[in-house]
Amino acid sequence: MSKKQGLVLCTVFMVVMLLAACSDAAAPTTAPPAISSTATAVPTTVLIQLTATVEAPITSATLQNDSLIKVGLVTDTSGVNDYAFNQLAWEGIQKASAEMGFQAKFLESSQPSDYEANIDALITEGYNVIITVGSLMGNVTALKALQYPHIKFAIIDHAYVPTPGSPYCADTVIDCYADGGLTNVTSLMFAEEQIGFLAGVLAGGMTRSGFVCSVTSVPPPASDRYVINFRSGAVWQAGEDIRGMNNYINVQTSNMDIPSFSDSTQGKETALGLISAGCDVVFGIAANGALLAAHENNLMAIGVDADQYYTYPEVKDALISSAQKNVDVAIYNYLRTVADDSVTAGISVGTLQNGGVGLAPFHDWDSRIPADLKARLQQASAGIIDGSVTLDLPRVK
Repeated sequence: MSKKQGLVLCTVFMVVMLLAACSDAAAPTTAPPAISSTATAVPTTVLIQLTATVEAPITSATLQNDSLIKVGLVTDTSGVNDYAFNQLAWEGIQKASAEMGFQAKFLESSQPSDYEANIDALITEGYNVIITVGSLMGNVTALKALQYPHIKFAIIDHAYVPTPGSPYCADTVIDCYADGGLTNVTSLMFAEEQIGFLAGVLAGGMTRSGFVCSVTSVPPPASDRYVINFRSGAVWQAGEDIRGMNNYINVQTSNMDIPSFSDSTQGKETALGLISAGCDVVFGIAANGALLAAHENNLMAIGVDADQYYTYPEVKDALISSAQKNVDVAIYNYLRTVADDSVTAGISVGTLQNGGVGLAPFHDWDSRIPADLKARLQQASAGIIDGSVTLDLPRVK
């Protein structure tokens, strides 16, 4: 071989090796993780089964101070696929993030001790809007809001009121938000009096015995907006002769604002006493056992807060509806105020007027709800909205 031929072969060999090395470097060593979801269509609400964090695309939407808004959800221990508050909250966040260009992420809490760690983790990652779910997260949300005053917090279905011995809002404070330091917290509350009244209209129109009742594990005055207006709605529909009664479950908790849905034994026993007295439509206010009692006695029941046709399927045959808090709508409306920089601290109430509350679908009972009763429900809803139907408005103290 000549010297010139050897030089050519050497050059070819080096080029081949270089191309092979570049090809190896370009090939990924592992496939990127897949983000999968399965959508299930149901009336009025699309419930999405999620298996991974979803990052919403960044768009050219106008954001507060021209900066990136990153929204983090910390669920309670029932997880993001609970068919209730957690899942509805995530759906509201997804809708807002798709339309307004937010980044969005959720962290699930396996136990109460995860609440603080999950909030801290989101803030460490740069999330500047934190949403938490329910009264069980009330204390940690307030304390973290004080620790991170530059972060916006929203909490679902929990309002802060002056409380003796509170580390963040003692009874010497007039307003926990303006005076108590929670100037970066918005409580997303709901007009229980409105959906309580509609539940009463439905019960008054469906009862055959003329006796409707409610069972609640939430002590007064927190339950009063449901209880009082349930009775008022039944009277509005059926007249003064209709009988109505509410019984409380004797639930011992460390925070009496926290409902005990899972206390099925006491709820069932309490409802059975009312059923034996003639009640044939049972409104279970944070009392799943009451719904079970109605189901086992082939009677009608009305759920509360979420659409319990999905959250408590064991009793779905008895459920004629649920007095539903539309958490997804409340979250979406809140995030719109974040986007346009009009968000304020304090209590924001979901109503019939803004879509924050309403009766859940009748589901299996739809064909058995008389057309004239459906019309009366529409009339009652319109009357509540325009003020011609008067409601009792006791507030939580």
